[in-house]
Amino acid sequence: MLVIDGTNMVFGRLASQLAKKLMLGEEVHLINAEKLVIRGNPVQISGRYKVKRTIKHKGTPERSPVWSRVPHMLVKRMVRGMLPRKTLRGTEALHRLKVYTGNPKNLKENLKLENATFDGVSKHITIHELCRSIGYTG
Repeated sequence: MLVIDGTNMVFGRLASQLAKKLMLGEEVHLINAEKLVIRGNPVQISGRYKVKRTIKHKGTPERSPVWSRVPHMLVKRMVRGMLPRKTLRGTEALHRLKVYTGNPKNLKENLKLENATFDGVSKHITIHELCRSIGYTG
């Protein structure tokens, strides 16, 4: 079981590495998912996710995709996009992923991904700020 702390990690780089580890059969627990960082212009990033939640973009309510406002559920949905979820291997890999807001089980980090750390220089938005901009109140 791998435990990864998401504090100040670039989300895209982390998610691609998570997808690879999940496809190899490892169980991954991601803690502090709300502290993950998305690099880029914060206004454009939050605008993109606001559009994804509108009725006009979603289509009919019965067949519409669900984009959550809760940080750990949004992160799991975004990692799901990097997995072949319509195959048996992909669905089993997604079941091996556990994402937590904070650290509720007091897990100890045992894997540090160096190439996904954030330097803090460029424009960015955290997952928590993104969720707050699309309506999360927690």
